[in-house]
Amino acid sequence: MAKRKQKRRRSPKTISLYDAAVAYGNLTILTEGTVGSGPVGFFTGDFDLKSTSTSIGDSWGSHSSSMTTISGGSQISLRDMLNEPGMAFDQIQSNVKANAVGMAMNAILFNAGAKVLKRAIRQPINQANRLIRPLGMGVRI
Repeated sequence: MAKRKQKRRRSPKTISLYDAAVAYGNLTILTEGTVGSGPVGFFTGDFDLKSTSTSIGDSWGSHSSSMTTISGGSQISLRDMLNEPGMAFDQIQSNVKANAVGMAMNAILFNAGAKVLKRAIRQPINQANRLIRPLGMGVRI
């Protein structure tokens, strides 16, 4: 007996606005934890990442050392990454180490809340989609 051809699973022909909003929320959690600003701020921010070194020494000058500090590292933008990639990635790495637990907790709570909300408003969403679908706009809620 010949094997039947299975149906190909196709992606939906419409874009879900709710899923897009949840994806943007997750992106915001990640960018705020890593670069210190939201997705829009990452792309529109100015170049302000600079390193300054100060020399520390005793009054006799026999022992001197320098200390490097990074200014403007609280919000890293795309311009910072293009102009100073080494410093920017070092700052991102330290931000991730400092904010990893908070980002994980925010993501878990946000996604759990999004699932509960979607279940709670399932009926109004379905009613709205019945009205939107005949318009042929390619979106759904």
